[in-house]
Amino acid sequence: MLLISEIIIANPQIDDFEELVSVLKTISKASDERFFRMDVKPDYQNTPDNWEDRLEAAFY
Repeated sequence: MLLISEIIIANPQIDDFEELVSVLKTISKASDERFFRMDVKPDYQNTPDNWEDRLEAAFY
């Protein structure tokens, strides 16, 4: 299972939410992970209110 916190920790170069979405899309295509968990709320200034929906759409 892929965790959002692990992505954030492993990619300290990510500066905003849109970069996180892009990295998540790349990881989901390159990985055989079928599930992910939103265990933390991304702490970026531009994190939208619908951040869960955006990350879910990026992963699947």
